[in-house]
Amino acid sequence: MENYKPFNFFMAFVALLAFAPLCFCHKNYGGYLYPQFYDRSCPGAQQIVKSIVAKAVAKEARMAASLVRLHFHDCFVKGCDASILLDSTGTLISEKGSNPNRNSVRGFEVIDEIKSALEKHCPQTVSCADIMALAARDSTVFAGGPSWVVPLGRRDSVGASLSGSNNQIPAPNNTFQTILTKFKLQGLDIVDLVALSGSHTIGNSRCTSFRQRLYNQSGNSQPDFTLDQSYAAKLRARCPRSGGDQNLFFLDFVTPTKFDNSYFKNLLCSKGLLSSDQVLVTKNQVSLELVKKYAENNELFFEQFAKSMVKMGNISPLTGFRGEIRKNCRKINH
Repeated sequence: MENYKPFNFFMAFVALLAFAPLCFCHKNYGGYLYPQFYDRSCPGAQQIVKSIVAKAVAKEARMAASLVRLHFHDCFVKGCDASILLDSTGTLISEKGSNPNRNSVRGFEVIDEIKSALEKHCPQTVSCADIMALAARDSTVFAGGPSWVVPLGRRDSVGASLSGSNNQIPAPNNTFQTILTKFKLQGLDIVDLVALSGSHTIGNSRCTSFRQRLYNQSGNSQPDFTLDQSYAAKLRARCPRSGGDQNLFFLDFVTPTKFDNSYFKNLLCSKGLLSSDQVLVTKNQVSLELVKKYAENNELFFEQFAKSMVKMGNISPLTGFRGEIRKNCRKINH
């Protein structure tokens, strides 16, 4: 047996070398996510995602915001694991029916189209979770926003959490402290909160999400006086006390389909649509200063938004042998 010891030592040394890149990636990107994850297993994956997102956003500008939001609503529940995409079955309750998601989250068909194309190109290789992370980045770019390098290697969950979706995603009428607490529970800080709120520079919100600001902000039948009253009057025209729940309004009425810093300028003029937007200015001095900085400097906002999106994309990813690579993003493999 003595003769085999040097060989075993050599094999152990080679094995250590083989795992060295994983250690390097862990150090730099969080988890075992790294941008080159599919370079060998599925070259061209990122280009496929990009081309389908480009087509979807060209067809409907609103889709850019929808795909960013889909990634956000996924990551805040059980981490970035594509749990939001799962449909209900006899044994699984979907997150799609939660209060933040019902009649609200969208873009599932775009993710399906991307997955279908990738399954033809390299079967069961690219996760639905990674597709969403890439689609969020590409959507931002196509709307005129910043780009960033997306660390990859997430795997897909084999379960969902309706209660997590109901409780962990920040709501439009949450207090500032509640929203900040929900971010901190995900490892995100006040800088991330303000920067990521800047995604409201594109997209729409439904009347039902801000009606209380127009008529009954504090349960006293009074409007929210932190909302510019001439702007409020315009909103009331299409968001009555009852009815019109699904009527859509631009989150940023100045440049509604362009990813820029006008969202922050609107907040400083008391023209944030949602209560969760306006509290960034009215309820906390640190967030107010950040809003002022981003309103003055678009480049600074873009830089921080990109950093915060990478940080958000690193929330509790499933890596290695955990989870699975779904063949169809809407259901777990059998």
